[in-house]
Amino acid sequence: MNAASSGTALVTLPTDTQVLITRDFNAPPHLVYKAYTTPELVRRWWAGRRGQMTVAEIDLRVGGNWRFVMIATEGMEVAFHGTYREIVPNERLVHTEVYEAMPEAEVLNTITFEDADGRTAMTCLVDCGSQEVRDGMMASGMEVGMQEAYDLIEEIAIELAEQA
Repeated sequence: MNAASSGTALVTLPTDTQVLITRDFNAPPHLVYKAYTTPELVRRWWAGRRGQMTVAEIDLRVGGNWRFVMIATEGMEVAFHGTYREIVPNERLVHTEVYEAMPEAEVLNTITFEDADGRTAMTCLVDCGSQEVRDGMMASGMEVGMQEAYDLIEEIAIELAEQA
C-alpha cells in the first residue's frame, strides 16, 4: 500500500507573470489525471479542507468548459471556470481559469503528468498575463488551499490504485 504525502507541492515564480507548481504523487499518472478530470472525484478534493463543493462540471474536450463552485467554511461562495485548450489524456491539460469575482484576471494553466517509476511528477505552470495578477494570486492565500487539494488528489489516486 502506498502512503500519501502532505504539503509537498513546491511553488516558485519563474518570471514576473508566472507561477510554477511542482508536486510528486505516490500514484501513477493515469490515476492522478483521473482524479483531476472526473467530476465526482474533483468534488472530493477541489475545495481542500476549506469548504463544500456545490458544482463540479467538466466538459473534457478541446473547447469544452469547466466550472467549479464551493461554499467556503466562512459561508462565501467561491467559483472558477475555464475552457480546455489542449488535452492529452493522462499526460497534459491546458486550460484557462477565471476566478468569477475577478473576471478580468484570466490565467492559463499548463499541467503535465509524467511517469516517474510508477509515481507521478506533476507540474502546473500558471501564466497570469501580468505581474499584478500573479502577485494578487500569491497574496490570496491560494497556496495553503492548493496544498490541501493536492494532498487529497494523492489520497484519491492511491485509493483508486488499491481498488484496481
